[in-house]
Amino acid sequence: MLAEVFHAGKVMISLMVTASTLGVALAAPVMGRIADRVGRKPIIVLSASTLGIATLLAATSTSLGALLFWRFVQGVATPGVFSVTTAYVHDEWPAGHVASAISAYVSGTIVGGFSGRVIAGFTAEHLGWRWAFVILGCISLAIAAYLWACLPAERGFALPVAPTGLVNGLIDGVLDHLRNKQLVAAYGVGSCVLFSLTALFTYVAFHLAAAPFSLGPGAIGSIFAVYLVGAVVTPFAGRRIDKDGHGKMLIRAALLGVAGALLSLVPNVWAVIAGLAICSSGAFIAQASATSFVGTAAKHNRALALGLYVSFYYAGGSFGGTAPAWLWQTFGWPGCVALVVAVQMVIAGVAWTRWNTLVPYVQSR
Repeated sequence: MLAEVFHAGKVMISLMVTASTLGVALAAPVMGRIADRVGRKPIIVLSASTLGIATLLAATSTSLGALLFWRFVQGVATPGVFSVTTAYVHDEWPAGHVASAISAYVSGTIVGGFSGRVIAGFTAEHLGWRWAFVILGCISLAIAAYLWACLPAERGFALPVAPTGLVNGLIDGVLDHLRNKQLVAAYGVGSCVLFSLTALFTYVAFHLAAAPFSLGPGAIGSIFAVYLVGAVVTPFAGRRIDKDGHGKMLIRAALLGVAGALLSLVPNVWAVIAGLAICSSGAFIAQASATSFVGTAAKHNRALALGLYVSFYYAGGSFGGTAPAWLWQTFGWPGCVALVVAVQMVIAGVAWTRWNTLVPYVQSR
């Protein structure tokens, strides 16, 4: 719909995804560093409020450039919710239950991802694209108000007695985390996870809008109901992570991703839907495994470590929104699927060669 409104090609419209993910990738370490200095709840509430305001302002856009700008602002605000909430969970939950709690949190993000897409799809089809941003912005502000009123203040986090400067502390903390091979391996996994998810769900919209499916925006938006399968599966996976370790669950998640991507090649809409459900569930399990691992493996500055993870995660998502465009133009949907399968194999390779050696470290902590 936006391609028609702004007379733009698919590569330019894919920047709608890239703009927000780029904003997240750039802002996440800074948000993490600030949260390590001032606390978790203030940053979560402020970021949620900013996200809602930016979403409302996106509805005022009169050009694709303006819309991309507000999408970028949305991305800048997002890690203050995403990564800082993850740090909040690690601070407040007992160590033996962190993976289960993180998995429950990931299920919440899945329900949000589903709701946002379905609401946007049907609203855009019946009321226009601007109203989609208005409604989502109002929902975001309502959630921000709820967090301000009801989210308990952190008890497991202590403000630093003598905090270092923001910039120097940020640089030192980032370099320290990047010297940790365990964290770097998890960051690579995060990049691959969102690359696959973004590539799959961005270009399946073009696939389903074309013949022989010819689905409209509302029907395509409803495809994201497959996210709800992941919302059910991920909490169970969290308990398996606590029991079997991060490496084994990551390999299983990658295999699910491969199977689902290949199934989506069948020229039947229900086969495509089933493939998306399987692949996305694998991605959410991998996300829960990687996120819980980062929070456990970080020796200090936990919010910063998780912020870095989010940067790599969304940097992968940025590439996932644009890199498949060239394959799409030449090979269509099979080219995109081949790329997703290759990235899933990279995830499995990291789990096989690196993560199995990292699990004892996590358990020992």
